[in-house]
Amino acid sequence: MLRRLNWKSLLLIAAVVGLSVAALAVQNVDLRVLGARFERGSDEVLGMQLGLDLAGGTHLVFQAGDETLAPTDDQMEGLVRIINRRVDSLGVAEPNIQRLGADRLLVQLPGIEDVERAKRLIGQTASLEIVERVCGGVNAATGECVNPEDTTVLTGEDLSQSFATQDTVTNEPIVTFELNSGAARRFAEVTQRIFNSNTNRRLTFKLDGADLVETVVQSPILSGRGQISGSFSTSEARDLAIQIESGRLPVPIAVITEQLVAASLGDESLQDSLIAGLVGLALVLFFMAAYYRGAGFAAAFALVIYTAIVLAVFKLLPVTLTLAGVAAFILSLGMAVDANILIFERMKEELRVGRTVQTAIQTGFARAWPSIRDGNASTLIIASILFLFGTRTTNSAVTGFAVVLFIGVLVSLITAIFVSRNLLTLMAVTPLNRFPRVFTPESLPKRGEGAEGAP
Repeated sequence: MLRRLNWKSLLLIAAVVGLSVAALAVQNVDLRVLGARFERGSDEVLGMQLGLDLAGGTHLVFQAGDETLAPTDDQMEGLVRIINRRVDSLGVAEPNIQRLGADRLLVQLPGIEDVERAKRLIGQTASLEIVERVCGGVNAATGECVNPEDTTVLTGEDLSQSFATQDTVTNEPIVTFELNSGAARRFAEVTQRIFNSNTNRRLTFKLDGADLVETVVQSPILSGRGQISGSFSTSEARDLAIQIESGRLPVPIAVITEQLVAASLGDESLQDSLIAGLVGLALVLFFMAAYYRGAGFAAAFALVIYTAIVLAVFKLLPVTLTLAGVAAFILSLGMAVDANILIFERMKEELRVGRTVQTAIQTGFARAWPSIRDGNASTLIIASILFLFGTRTTNSAVTGFAVVLFIGVLVSLITAIFVSRNLLTLMAVTPLNRFPRVFTPESLPKRGEGAEGAP
């Protein structure tokens, strides 16, 4: 049996648990890896991201377009980015801005109770400007413009289209834009003037009054078609093109749902949710340990590990926890032990006929696996259907419930098979394997009375 104990698996479990506990212990995670920045956390409990019904704030649903104008996917993505930038000026720590279906936007602003201000800021039409920037000087170290003076030469209405492509020479991602005929002539004059001047003149794209990109004119643009090059990745070039395009074609948005959640209600809901979660976890742990004895203790320990891993996943993805999500998490705590119960019942049958603890564990897992697999697969399918239903009907409560349930069931499947099995196997190689009654609530036959070789 010692050969069956997978020490690498135990070390992997210990590493995952350590990382999960570390992620929860650190309120705000801020890592920089290979130039990329990974930020997670908040000021709430365990650094989790809480929804409006727990933290309080403003809930808005916008309808994009109108009866005569149906927004495209690029325009909707541009709207999300524009609204994200506008919301940042409100000082919202963890806003939730996402698409709902083809033409709706969900905006949740925890901690913001001035609904009218939020509606005014978010509902403003996007404004794109192309300006000629005259620098009072240039920083020799960074090349940045000092004391700039901007003159607007074109607006988003002068652009006919903008899209991401690749430079034919360098194969680097670039953004290409085309101007209307009248604007092309004005743009040719501006770029000719900038090109013929010194490096103190720049061409700058501004969206909603903020610099989007600043470029140096490398040659006059006489055809009305230009390109913006820089240190772009393919996705960054596409995002920039979407932002410029959405500025050129402003999509009207109108509020169709607004709701203010009081902070006091959020605090009360959060406290009730925490109490419910702790009570539910304690009751499940007590039942497993009291009824299944040693095996139950292993399952209880696996459930604690499951809880730490799931909460860490919620924080690192991140998942915005709402009351519906907390309900799904508490439900998943009960479902997490379902697989263990199936396994333990199979083990009990094997021990009843006189098999050894080691054989009972191996056989119990093997025979319980088909039922565990099918049961969890069914729940995952239902969670997926709920997610699609919630997304299409713009019901964030249903969507949040589905996401938390899906993650909870998926992690419980892994912990039940991977963690519980290794913990039981570890117990089976200790002197406890000489006392089968430690692993089952039933009375067992004395050694020699069972049928060890029975099928």
